Amino acid sequence: MVFWVPLLAWGAALFVAIYMVLKGPRPITIGRVIDQLLRYILVFPVGLMGLWAFMGHVFFAEQAAAAIGWATSPFQFEVGMANLGIGLAGIIGAFVRSAGFRAAVGVVMVGFLGGAGVGHIVQIAQTGNMAAGNAGPILYTDFLTPIAVLGLLLLQKLFFRAPAA
Repeated sequence: MVFWVPLLAWGAALFVAIYMVLKGPRPITIGRVIDQLLRYILVFPVGLMGLWAFMGHVFFAEQAAAAIGWATSPFQFEVGMANLGIGLAGIIGAFVRSAGFRAAVGVVMVGFLGGAGVGHIVQIAQTGNMAAGNAGPILYTDFLTPIAVLGLLLLQKLFFRAPAA
């Protein structure tokens, strides 16, 4: 299951974003595409994956640790709580259209998920840990997700500024 969840979350984000763009007003604009992509990346790969990781580390710690190739640890509770915060912030950020709030979510994700991604690479290099929860899709989405959120926010800021009053 650990292998599929990041792929399903990203697939759902892209599917729903495309659906919402096609269902929305015409003409379709790049600004609307970026907005919908950002919204549904915040809902699925950030929000729901954060909540999924929270539940795994807090309520199913042994299974989560095994999927990552770890022994269980009391630190999983702390990792789970960090995931809870990121998940809730992602869902809130999807519906609160504050660029500052969304940027803050992205920055926290860079620190936490980016750091986790670096940790996965170190574990692969030092121990050969190729467990699905360490070297599978989660490794890539630990980098992709925060980069996508911050990159889409940057595109919005650079190319779709509100006209001067």
